[in-house]
Amino acid sequence: MVVVVMASGASNKQVAEVGQMLERHGFRLHRSGASGPIVIRSSGNVALADLNLTGYPGVERVVDVSVPYKLASRTVRVEDTVVQVGDVSIGGGRTTVIAGPCAVESRSQMMAAARAVADSGAVILRGGAFKPRTSPYSFQGMEEEGVALLAEAGRAYGLATVTEVINASSLEIAARYVDMLQVGSRNMQNFDLLRAVGQTAKPVLLKRGMSSTIEEWLMAAEYIMSEGNSNVVLCERGIRTFEKMTRNTLDLSAVPLAKSLSHLPVIVDPSHATGDPRLIAPMSRAAVAAGADGIIVEVHPCPSEALCDGKQSLTPEAFGELMSGLEIISRAMGRE
Repeated sequence: MVVVVMASGASNKQVAEVGQMLERHGFRLHRSGASGPIVIRSSGNVALADLNLTGYPGVERVVDVSVPYKLASRTVRVEDTVVQVGDVSIGGGRTTVIAGPCAVESRSQMMAAARAVADSGAVILRGGAFKPRTSPYSFQGMEEEGVALLAEAGRAYGLATVTEVINASSLEIAARYVDMLQVGSRNMQNFDLLRAVGQTAKPVLLKRGMSSTIEEWLMAAEYIMSEGNSNVVLCERGIRTFEKMTRNTLDLSAVPLAKSLSHLPVIVDPSHATGDPRLIAPMSRAAVAAGADGIIVEVHPCPSEALCDGKQSLTPEAFGELMSGLEIISRAMGRE
């Protein structure tokens, strides 16, 4: 397939005019938003080279992309994408830290967690309100009340917020409250959900499926981007292997590989990847050394009382120690 890359300053009118011209010549197209790239899906009744597309106003270049993930490919966009989440940037030479409890449980819990992670330097607060659990009898989340508490705690401590969405109704609710939407590992190939979050203006944190290849992960990002939302952050959270000593196996090789294949930022979730608080800090440091743009960590004011993932959650004190070590590695890597 061929992608027509529009210049950053191209107007919606210029994009529409190029698309209309291609359609008149018989090409089948896929538009990524009103001002995004145009994917040419099939041949027309004239040779594409004869149209001299680069001579049209607003067209930056025309790229023949061989990989199936067109819009996520570094062939289409050479420079790194920086995703803005509220006032926070992910990518662009920074180490961005997202932290908070696995699940929102109460107002007091969220306020304590927000204060703790903000004091140690995290800039985005996480908290689940819609929980896709393995067991139907496990805590499933506080739903809208939980998202509202997450947003309140974020505002109180100057933190952007992110929460997981699992279906259309949770997406509709979460989008009213938080700065970023998360698609979890179990939903990475829920294509209806991917299309739905792609139709929002919210940045998306896309976790790699526990049994997914890197190409499948990038294709999931492509689903989101093909709907016009290019603000996608990839998250490596460990994959399922034969090893039972850890919850999953953290695939750190996926970080530099994904960044070489795609322009999207990549972060790491050492909490779900290891399931062991003893391993979270060293694997966080390793993730930044491998080139990750940030980490997402589970932190709970009292892990022994957590309703979800307490065994892999850090105490505020342990998180503070993690952040001190992470700063040293970040500086050594030339990052902010």
